[in-house]
Amino acid sequence: MSISTIKQLPFLLSILVLLVLSSCASQTISNKSSVMEYLYPETKGDYEAPSLPHLMLPLRVGVAFVPESKNKSYVHNFWTGRSYSSSLTEAKKNELLNNVASHFKGLDFVGSIEVIPTTYLTPGGGFSNLSQIQTMYGIDVIALVSYDQVQFTDEGVLSLSYWTVVGAYLVSGEKNDTNTLMDTVVYDISSKAMLFRAPGVSQVSGKATPINLSEELRLDSVQGFEVAAENMVKNLKHQLSVFKASIKNNPKQATVTHREGYSGGGGAVGIFEITMLFLMLIISFKRKLSAI
Repeated sequence: MSISTIKQLPFLLSILVLLVLSSCASQTISNKSSVMEYLYPETKGDYEAPSLPHLMLPLRVGVAFVPESKNKSYVHNFWTGRSYSSSLTEAKKNELLNNVASHFKGLDFVGSIEVIPTTYLTPGGGFSNLSQIQTMYGIDVIALVSYDQVQFTDEGVLSLSYWTVVGAYLVSGEKNDTNTLMDTVVYDISSKAMLFRAPGVSQVSGKATPINLSEELRLDSVQGFEVAAENMVKNLKHQLSVFKASIKNNPKQATVTHREGYSGGGGAVGIFEITMLFLMLIISFKRKLSAI
């Protein structure tokens, strides 16, 4: 090795370090599940149009996460030698689903709510898979929860775009941002009709260094899911109220019948209300007779 080459070693090493640092800093990690990919896989071809929903009150509801997409990205930490990818564990999914389910419980038009494990949903299974779940759990409608999380570790602008059955969301981000979108779409299984939906978004700004990048991103990922789920549940609570009112005020939106022994919910007049109305009419009639 010549003397000139030795003199250039510090400069070459500094260039190498800068390249390594820049390659580590400029990375995007994504993890998602999609209702569209689950219900309408490209391999299935033409799809049957939804029909008018027939809702039997009280409703029997299921709630589940749709399977994750296969296109999952990883980041390799040069300093620790470890690979990292954002992931929502089954335990965390179950926790979030129970939170969603709690907002269905207690509603007068909901009879039961079942939390369904993700393993029972086949990737790209579509409505045929939902029909199997309907038979297994005896449910009428299902709340499908999906998510799209992107973590960015470089300066610049990131656009998170996620297509749902009704359009796209667009969220921008900066360095070490974790952008999360969660969406609940409620379907009547038999008619294949979407009843309503509720989204939730979050953005977590982290301060990861090259050494603790994986650990910081993992914490930001969990926080992102929790905040997005909290916002989604707030919207879900509102949409449930809107749905109940719309069914009551717009009979053409769905056919509503009652199960045997059920008389409340969905704007229906129960036996108690009918009895009270009858008594009021009798009292009014007696008063009129007394005044004659």
